[in-house]
Amino acid sequence: MSLDSAPKSFTITYLEMTAPPSFGRPPLPLGAATALLAAEDPPVWYFLALYRAVGDAHYWVDMTSRPEEEVAAYLTRPGMTLYTLMRNGWPAGFFLLDEGEEGESDLAYFGLVPEAIGQGLGSWLLRTAVLTAWERPGIERLTVNTNTLDHPRALPLYQRMGFVPIRRVELPFPPPSEP
Repeated sequence: MSLDSAPKSFTITYLEMTAPPSFGRPPLPLGAATALLAAEDPPVWYFLALYRAVGDAHYWVDMTSRPEEEVAAYLTRPGMTLYTLMRNGWPAGFFLLDEGEEGESDLAYFGLVPEAIGQGLGSWLLRTAVLTAWERPGIERLTVNTNTLDHPRALPLYQRMGFVPIRRVELPFPPPSEP
């Protein structure tokens, strides 16, 4: 996103799901070879490569502005798992689940790389992320947030999967730096 074409403000929508969804695990998408891999102790460069590939078009900057040691500590916290969607041998998207609070899982990051959008992978990956989160022991609440800088289909997709908006916050653009 070019700062010249950027909006003056953006809105963050916080959503939650307080019960597991009624849908079952979706079959792997047809066509190309597809796999979902959970990373064990992912290196910072790997996470940031996925993060940039998905988020550059949507002004994801919170992680790229942090020191590498801070990102490493974030990725290796207990209850944190990075999943990569591989399609045709290359990363097509990812999601990151964070069990930071007892009884809660947060879908901290989720998205597809631009080349994978429009192939039906977003619904499959989100269904899989939601079910993976609910399979974790003791989960009573699943949260996610999105904003008006994200893909325009993000919020409706989260709502179709069963997430309910609980709060909206409007912020100036560009957002204030995080400490």
